[in-house]
Amino acid sequence: MKWRDWDINLKVRLLGEGANNLLFWMFFPFMAIYFSQSFGKEMAGLLLVATQFISVVLGLVGGYCADHFGRKRMMVLSTLGQGITFIFFALANSPWYSSPVLTFISFTVLGLCGNFYWPASHAMVADVVDAKHRNHIFAVFYTSINISVVLGPIIGGFLFFSARFALLAACVLTSFAVAAVLQLFVHETAPVRKKVVAEETAKWTRYVLNQLSDYKVIAKDRLFLLFILAGVLVAQTFMQLDLLIAVYANDKVPTQTIIHLGNWSLQAGGSKIFSWLVSENGFLVALLTVLMTKWMGRYKERSVFIGSCLFYGVSMLVMSVSVNIWILFLSIVLFTSAELMVVGIQEGFVSKLAPENMRGQYFAASSLRFTIGRMIAPMSIPLTVWMGYSWTFVILALLAFLGAGFYAAMFYQKEKLEVQEEIQIKSVLD
Repeated sequence: MKWRDWDINLKVRLLGEGANNLLFWMFFPFMAIYFSQSFGKEMAGLLLVATQFISVVLGLVGGYCADHFGRKRMMVLSTLGQGITFIFFALANSPWYSSPVLTFISFTVLGLCGNFYWPASHAMVADVVDAKHRNHIFAVFYTSINISVVLGPIIGGFLFFSARFALLAACVLTSFAVAAVLQLFVHETAPVRKKVVAEETAKWTRYVLNQLSDYKVIAKDRLFLLFILAGVLVAQTFMQLDLLIAVYANDKVPTQTIIHLGNWSLQAGGSKIFSWLVSENGFLVALLTVLMTKWMGRYKERSVFIGSCLFYGVSMLVMSVSVNIWILFLSIVLFTSAELMVVGIQEGFVSKLAPENMRGQYFAASSLRFTIGRMIAPMSIPLTVWMGYSWTFVILALLAFLGAGFYAAMFYQKEKLEVQEEIQIKSVLD
């Protein structure tokens, strides 16, 4: 699908969201460092857990709002809310006033704004793009995000700790500018809703209860339960990039010489090296996603899922043994390889597990791998206080290896059921 064939909504959003994402990645990866320094690691971990819990709960309502109040309206209101929140965020980090508490509140509200924006954003793509072109459009937006992941942390590594107020002030202006552009140039795409006949279908509480009821499939499907448990365990590793790894780099990675050429040398340490690690991850994802997806297609799904867990676990162990920047770069290569191994096959695997008449429920329930994982992951930060960094990385590695064990058990059970089905079919034919 060529650029000239894109709906105006998509063109406007790609540019506006690109600017927003770039600014977002200039401050987001460093928030775990900020909260750890401001509140202590134990409190920071608990606060981040609370933030994720609130986001998960209210995130269930985002889809309801997109369907009932319109895509454009929710996107504009969310972006305006983001701009207003950034005002308080900037104020809490200004030359005249400093408040970690107000910063935390602002950070939490920004997450909530995102929970109301993205369901409408994704739904809009489905509204204006034919099914055969949707993967291409989503891939372009995904690439745009990863470009932001590459550039944002590098720029943020310089600005977040030295010019935070200016950075957040730019976020204020950008958010209001994007909201204005969305209001002026984007058209509503939500289907016209008929008057609701049954009162319960109009209540958001009923919608949330229906969403939660989808998760009952977990208790009924042993294979799917193993898939979810393995996903939650391995999520404790891949969600540490902007949590444990951020705090670890800031606390333990010393200033060191990266390149030395004659009388000139490049030195970096702490948060600046962390920003490079995040950018390395984003660069590798943007560069290698398609290639790795094709490569992994040659192997059995069992080997890919288990191999991904093993790579995640080894990356945690490598990161724990040295603070040398080249060893850290190697650990991120392993970390990103683990991510890319499964990125192209996970959704397809869920569709194979799901009965044809229950695919929507299974896809909804499969997101528990990330929602539960995201709520638990921040506990790694206080864990460093109780057990130290080395043991925390070891525990995360063991969780990844345990996840590999659950995947192995799942595939063993799956193959066992397939053999039983074949025997039943043969007995019927005979």
